[in-house]
Amino acid sequence: MQGHRVVIALGGNALLQKGDEDTIESMRRSARLAAEVVADIAQSGWEVVVTHGNGPQVGRILLQNERARGLVHPMPLDVCGAESQGQIGYLLQASIGDVFYERDMERPVVTILTLTRVPKDDPAFENPTKPIGPYYKRDEARRLARERGYSVAASSGDDEGWRRIVPSPRPYSIVEAPVIKLVIGSGAIVIAGGGGGVPVVEEGPRLVGVEGVVDKDLAAAILAKDVDADVLLILTDVEGVSENFGSPEQRLLPRLTPEEARRRLDAGEFGTGSMKPKVEAAVQFAEGGGGKRAMIAPLEAGLRALEGRAGTAIEE
Repeated sequence: MQGHRVVIALGGNALLQKGDEDTIESMRRSARLAAEVVADIAQSGWEVVVTHGNGPQVGRILLQNERARGLVHPMPLDVCGAESQGQIGYLLQASIGDVFYERDMERPVVTILTLTRVPKDDPAFENPTKPIGPYYKRDEARRLARERGYSVAASSGDDEGWRRIVPSPRPYSIVEAPVIKLVIGSGAIVIAGGGGGVPVVEEGPRLVGVEGVVDKDLAAAILAKDVDADVLLILTDVEGVSENFGSPEQRLLPRLTPEEARRRLDAGEFGTGSMKPKVEAAVQFAEGGGGKRAMIAPLEAGLRALEGRAGTAIEE
């Protein structure tokens, strides 16, 4: 197995377990759980890149922005996304380093602040759909829309369920991929692409940050391709891809071809929740063959999934 390369995409439970309070103590506990899984995989001989979500964390940064705007100037969304990459990367880097030290492993760990290219003409910029930040009352949301140019929408049926919405453009490349490949090749564990990366558009030779959110699973698939990974391992809080999810007939699907997975996506079998983008990302990485394999599995079963003993494999 030595020399195989895997991109591990940690889901929302990587730094915030269900039912936990949003405290630094709970984030450290969750980071430690993720670190143990990463160490298991690295110890088995894999070259590892770790990517992660940032929803709760960037949401908290935006809330802090809002509450403190009378004291300090608020930062735009691209800067807040970069801030969340540093915050989460630090916690994961320190936790993985601790586990390596305890296991007498010498692998260095590094976090790379990552930018993700998105098309300047992506239709998503004309149709924002991704809710972010705090909830507002309807009148306050409409005032913010007038004063700051926000797009806002009701996310629930009551008067207090309004939120800002931003575009979610599709990624097409990871700016730092060449550097990430070099660092992986040196033997380090790399943490990159957090929250899908900071979305940027090309303006001539310049990269300019934009207000938007890149889907973290699709960005993970781009990252995995760009760094020549053999496996994209998407770790989440369910056992894998299931048909009839949530019903008495629920059944785990241990293996899908990209074609079968795409047929099921087109038929709407995976709904519009968190599993749909995971399957889309897995298909995007695995289709075309070449030995590429995507896995969707629970966090605690990461190594077993790589060994074919847990989760769902999507491969030719």
